[in-house]
Amino acid sequence: MNNTTSDIPLGTLDGLKRNWKDDMLSGFLVFLIALPLCLAISLACGYPAISGVFTAIIGGILSAFISNSELTIKGPAAGLIVIALGCVTEFGFTGGADPAADFQAYRLALGVGVAAGVIQILFGVFRTGILGEFFPTSAVHGLLASIGVLVIATQVPIALGVQADAGTPLERLASFPTYFMEMNPVIALIGGISLVIMFGFPLIKNPKLKIIPAPMLVLLVAVPLGIYFDIGTEHIIAFAGQESLVGPHYLVDVPNNMFSAITFPDFSGVFTSVGIKYIIMFSLIGSLESLLSAKAVDQIDPWRRKTNLDKDLLAVGIGNTVAAFVGGLPMISEIVRSKANIDNGARTRFANMFHGIFLLAFVALVPALIDRIPLSALAAMLVFTGFRLASPQEFIHMYKIGKEQFIVFVSTIIGVLATDLLVGIGIGILVKAIIHIFNGAPIGSLFKPSIKVENKGDGTATVKVDNSAVFSTWIALKNRIGGQNANKIVVDLSDTKFVDHTVLANLEALRKEFEESDRELTISGIEGHRVLSEHPLAARKK
Repeated sequence: MNNTTSDIPLGTLDGLKRNWKDDMLSGFLVFLIALPLCLAISLACGYPAISGVFTAIIGGILSAFISNSELTIKGPAAGLIVIALGCVTEFGFTGGADPAADFQAYRLALGVGVAAGVIQILFGVFRTGILGEFFPTSAVHGLLASIGVLVIATQVPIALGVQADAGTPLERLASFPTYFMEMNPVIALIGGISLVIMFGFPLIKNPKLKIIPAPMLVLLVAVPLGIYFDIGTEHIIAFAGQESLVGPHYLVDVPNNMFSAITFPDFSGVFTSVGIKYIIMFSLIGSLESLLSAKAVDQIDPWRRKTNLDKDLLAVGIGNTVAAFVGGLPMISEIVRSKANIDNGARTRFANMFHGIFLLAFVALVPALIDRIPLSALAAMLVFTGFRLASPQEFIHMYKIGKEQFIVFVSTIIGVLATDLLVGIGIGILVKAIIHIFNGAPIGSLFKPSIKVENKGDGTATVKVDNSAVFSTWIALKNRIGGQNANKIVVDLSDTKFVDHTVLANLEALRKEFEESDRELTISGIEGHRVLSEHPLAARKK
């Protein structure tokens, strides 16, 4: 889309006056998606259901005035479920067996959330947003896919109405046949219908039939089913040839007054080994996910506006600090709701604010409606989200990029499932480095790049890279490219022994950015390299 500067809508007060109708409509439609997902993510994290709503309200309203990311929606995300649940679990969460212990674990996790938010603020202040580009693409995809598998492992039992045994993710996956044999027919019926709606909704092509978002459609079906089976009252019901116990423990539980749900953190766990571990995980992985989401949304912004990633990290950090201080979940710039925001015609960041305002109005005025929502319906939404993160298409996509990328991708998944997120992505990065060395990259070039710059008098600059161009030295290469004032820049890779996929993908994205600013970036010298797959951005070896 070609636009003059005056045509580009911006999130200023003048922009609010001009675009409030479009932004408010999109904010309302995103609110319909966000409400059930916020509840689902909260419960999956071991937090009270209202926690995710607090986060979306604070993220929506605060970030609209701090970040310049025009179309991202801030709120809780499935990608942080594993970290949040791990945090409360290691602080003593029992899953309902001991409410007092659960509440204390929640307060300790909030203390960790505040500390992680402060670190994210420092990330923004010291302009570390570019660090999101350090991680190799295949390892990041593996991290997200592993999170999808972990979400499925935790939510399938809830969708079936069974109590999952504590254990590793791999043990839970192995227990799936047992879960299906022991499922509660009534609860599983609601969860199954919810799953059919979530998986079937994308197949609908008629836009008029898709006015109501899939998560809200699930609630419109699941809530009446819950009322029909009288789940709110504990009793035994005969269904499908089997007697099953149903009761209010299968429904969402929220307080009638949202302000009574405000919970302040306990900071006594911050400097423990558990606290330090999860502060690192929340701040690093949360920041990485948020940066990746913001960059992805920029690529589909109709006006091609660019997010200041440092400023966006600052907004996320402030939002996380405030949210955790009142009982909220960690937040990120969330990709699925942001995509819905764009599809619904949002023009500026105030759509994010309106979505937060609608959430605030709903939980303040009609919280009793939330108590009618079956937990199995919310679990079904997260199973669908997990499947999208770890879909077969994702495996096929990584294999097509190259076998070495697929090895890193799978290694990261296995590493996460066998250990945890930080160790898992570390394993992926280590495997990536070993493969680079095997493909001829000198070990020293993985840590220190060899880059020379030659400026010509005709407005052209040549950035020449020797030895190798790989993910671990990409930031240095990008800084050298960005430091040139020439209108035409040539990146000469003719003397490299190996160029990895991450660098080529990043160079291609940078080339498009140059093109949009009427500058030219050319990549040369790789014509004689051997490609490792048929993918246009596959790694290349001399």
